[in-house]
Amino acid sequence: MRDLGVGFGYLVRGQRWVAGHGKQYEFGLVPGLITLVLYAAALVALAVYGEDFVTWATPFADDWTSPWVGLFRGFLTVVLFALALLLAVLTFTVVTLLIGQPFYENLSEQVDRDVSPDGTAPESGLPLWRELWISARDSLRIVVRAAFWGVLLFALGFIPFVGQTVIPVIGFFVTGFFLTEELTAVALQRRGVDLRARLTLLRSRKMLVWGFGTPLGLAFLVPFVAVFLMPGAVAGATLMARDLLGEDTADDTTVDTPDTADAPEEGATP
Repeated sequence: MRDLGVGFGYLVRGQRWVAGHGKQYEFGLVPGLITLVLYAAALVALAVYGEDFVTWATPFADDWTSPWVGLFRGFLTVVLFALALLLAVLTFTVVTLLIGQPFYENLSEQVDRDVSPDGTAPESGLPLWRELWISARDSLRIVVRAAFWGVLLFALGFIPFVGQTVIPVIGFFVTGFFLTEELTAVALQRRGVDLRARLTLLRSRKMLVWGFGTPLGLAFLVPFVAVFLMPGAVAGATLMARDLLGEDTADDTTVDTPDTADAPEEGATP
């Protein structure tokens, strides 16, 4: 149980780190803002045209008598929008990380340099296009897993009592696990840890993962919050990745010198 508190502590430390590194925080906001606009446009379009889509997809109900056709299609429209919201929460981090790969890679490296006893950060040595390909491929695999869990939990939600009490709690823990996987992937992929090894590593310390990812997933349900928490979440996930791999970390992660706190390393790409 101690790992629950440790995981949450990494989330808080990550937010404190970006609060002390203004430029890194500002750069880290850009991908989240882009993703937010894209998702908002998609959800608005679904809200406007969702009923028409359901009507088109259910021609067999055209001859049903009122009120059954309206109730049936209204229910499907609500289900469709609810699934879209669930997938939006599950995939927001994935899409934001893909859009902001160069931004978050740089932020993660800065965290590593700041907390490493020797001031260095691991580097993958791969060209950017290769890193983007690996990230996109692994993210797609995670999205498929997350979508499977999302559909399964949504279906189980119709079970009386259990579906309204136990299933939502399980859903938040599942969301927290996948959020943590995507966020720690930034630092772990740079260290050459592949997806299978990452999942094994995270499953070995589920309490730590849930302590970090579950409160973050709950916070992401609040509109716009995800955008502002993403930079700190990447920073905190980098700190947690060091813990998972047993790397030494300096005690103080919130204080930096005035000359370097607000500026990327020379030659780094924001």
